Amino acid sequence: MDFAMTNVATSPGDTRAGATFDLNSGGSCQGAKAFIFDMDGTMIDSMPSHFRSWVAFVQQHNITIDIPDLMRRTTGRTGAECMRELFQRDLSDAEAWGYIAIKEQIYRDLFAPIFAEVPGFKQFAALTLQHGLKLGVGTAGDRHNIAFAMQHLQLPTPPHAMVGGDEGLPGKPQPAIFLEAANRMGIRASDCIVFEDAPLGIEAARRAGMRAVAICTSHSAEELAGPHVLAAAGNYLELIESKFLET
Repeated sequence: MDFAMTNVATSPGDTRAGATFDLNSGGSCQGAKAFIFDMDGTMIDSMPSHFRSWVAFVQQHNITIDIPDLMRRTTGRTGAECMRELFQRDLSDAEAWGYIAIKEQIYRDLFAPIFAEVPGFKQFAALTLQHGLKLGVGTAGDRHNIAFAMQHLQLPTPPHAMVGGDEGLPGKPQPAIFLEAANRMGIRASDCIVFEDAPLGIEAARRAGMRAVAICTSHSAEELAGPHVLAAAGNYLELIESKFLET
């Protein structure tokens, strides 16, 4: 395959150090009835493995590309959208999803031996349910990645709704995935708070009319800022310690 871009892959910068909890004066949690969580980088600490899987995939296909830039442009978009962005042509659905199946199998093989949640997620999810809120998942990941994450997380209570990127909905920053998660839970968009680690997801929450919390595992609080963003935290232990749910 003859395809190339000028920049070469480099490792992503570590933006996690120093992330702090900061409740923004621009809004509150009042009236929230459901939390909707993105998955990769938000529930599970998977983005380094996704990075490594992109490196392996482009090497297999003799593509030279700046992987951090590709991830900035595609994190939150569906698998088919990612592949069309990578190859810079209008792949058929079958071809695009065929490619993403290969890439995501590489990712799961890499991440399985070192699987880890974003610190405190399971505890925070349990507290969310104890406070009487519903819990949804809205991810651009496909059903195989969702099943993989749920198998490893072993949540005592499954989410009330899970929406994935292979269900025919446009990826983020379009709001469809979050809106569908709210719809399946029977909750108005304005009564949902989204937890996200990527700028496209933060923008999708805004377009959905939802408030958001920035989880700074792969981007800084400044990169995830917005008038609808209530707080920024490096992980859920910080949110628990800061009594976020009590606000």
